[in-house]
Amino acid sequence: MTVVGQGRYAYRVVPGWGDLPADWGVGDVAGVAVDGDEIFVFSRSTHPMAVLNADGGLLRTWGEGEFTHPHSVTVAPDRTLWCTDDGSHRVSHYTRDGQLLGHVGPVDGPSPFHSGRPFHRCTHTAVGPDGAVYVTDGYGNARVHKYAPDGELVLSWGTAGMGPGEFNLPHNIVCDPDGWVYVADRENHRIQVFDGDGRFETMWGNLHRPSSLYRTPGPDPVFLVGELGPVMRFSRGAPNLGPRLSVLSDTGELLARIGTDTAGVGPGQFLSPHAMACDSRGDLYVAEVGETAWPQLFPGEPLPQPLRCLQKLERIGA
Repeated sequence: MTVVGQGRYAYRVVPGWGDLPADWGVGDVAGVAVDGDEIFVFSRSTHPMAVLNADGGLLRTWGEGEFTHPHSVTVAPDRTLWCTDDGSHRVSHYTRDGQLLGHVGPVDGPSPFHSGRPFHRCTHTAVGPDGAVYVTDGYGNARVHKYAPDGELVLSWGTAGMGPGEFNLPHNIVCDPDGWVYVADRENHRIQVFDGDGRFETMWGNLHRPSSLYRTPGPDPVFLVGELGPVMRFSRGAPNLGPRLSVLSDTGELLARIGTDTAGVGPGQFLSPHAMACDSRGDLYVAEVGETAWPQLFPGEPLPQPLRCLQKLERIGA
């Protein structure tokens, strides 16, 4: 049995959980979300949305032919799904069974590079307690866009830079029940916290390229952060930099690190933790874009076949 993490945040790695069929061509699982007993797995494959049960059994698939380059999936408070596709520059709204409900923002291709207008390779979507929809627009912009529940654009904030309220690849976004907005500002190595109108509140550091961000449900929430490892030759493989998961309090205090000192596909190792979600038992599901990350982490080395890109970690900490 492989155990990762510490204390209350110790987990047992479940070997072979959620292995998807090889003929699907799954190399990157970009998103994962949990709703009740169902786990929604959003991958760059022939079956983009796979719905699994807690044992890893396949329940159904949908979304075939509807996505270009999946990037994230979010379960809204009303149990609908928001799917962000950076390849088609589109944010789409679905039922749990894959019925398209609509979109926010334009749907006719990218806005000009760093124009500030939505969208140019948008990355993630979150829904606030009032139903407002927030979208990080990260690869070709440095913005957060806020939409009203009816889909009207309310405001946008952010520009390229390193100061408060500026971004260098806003890659993930989360809202809490009080309306605070948390943005994983990946290449600035921090999480920034804003109110619902985009006013900067604070920032959290002690992170290395925070890629994924998740707030656990329940009365004692924490934030889980998926950190990417270094890809520059001089620091690849250096200890204490990732890839890993970090557990933070709701004030940004580091509570635990989950993972090993080196990248890999062994038990307890990560390549690129791109999304995370927890179920009601506290078990953790981690999605990785392994095929994308592998040549950056291990240049010139052959890609493992099959490539694990989805893990379940069972919580054993009290």
